[in-house]
Amino acid sequence: MKKLVAYFSASGTTKRVAEHLAKVAEADLFEIEPKAPYTDADLNWMDKKSRSTLEMADKSSRPEIVKKNLNLGEYDTILLGFPIWWYVAPTIINTFLESYDFSGKTIVLFATSGGSSFGQTVKFLQPSAPKATIKEGKILNGNPSDSALSSWVKAL
Repeated sequence: MKKLVAYFSASGTTKRVAEHLAKVAEADLFEIEPKAPYTDADLNWMDKKSRSTLEMADKSSRPEIVKKNLNLGEYDTILLGFPIWWYVAPTIINTFLESYDFSGKTIVLFATSGGSSFGQTVKFLQPSAPKATIKEGKILNGNPSDSALSSWVKAL
C-alpha cells in the first residue's frame, strides 16, 4: 500500500516539510486548502479577534476546506502535517478528518512548531476520525535531513 502525506500550511513552513517528507517517503502529496486562505492578519495570535485566535478558542470551529477527490482506499498510512496552534492542531485538521472516511487507517501526525510539543493534539483529533488510529509522530522543524526522515518513515 502507498503512503499519503496530507498537510495544511498557512505560511508555507509546513508545506516545505511536507513536500520533503513526501519525496523521501515516496508518498503521494495532498494539500488541505482552506476555502478562505489565511492572511497575515488572520494568523496574528496576538490579536484576540484574529481569525486563527477565534477558531482556536472555539473547539467546535470547523473552517471550510476546498473539497477534492481523495481516494483513501489506496493508502494504509496517512502522514498528516500541520503547524501547532495553541499547543494543538488547527481546527481545520478536524474539518479534514470529518470530510473523508478514515476507517481502518493509521494516521501519523507530524507538525511544525515555534516551540510547542503536540500537547493534547491526539485527544482533540481522535473524535473527528473515530474509526482510525491516530498516533503522535514528530515535530519536524527546520530542514530535516533525508536520512532522519527516511529512518522515521521506515520505523512506522
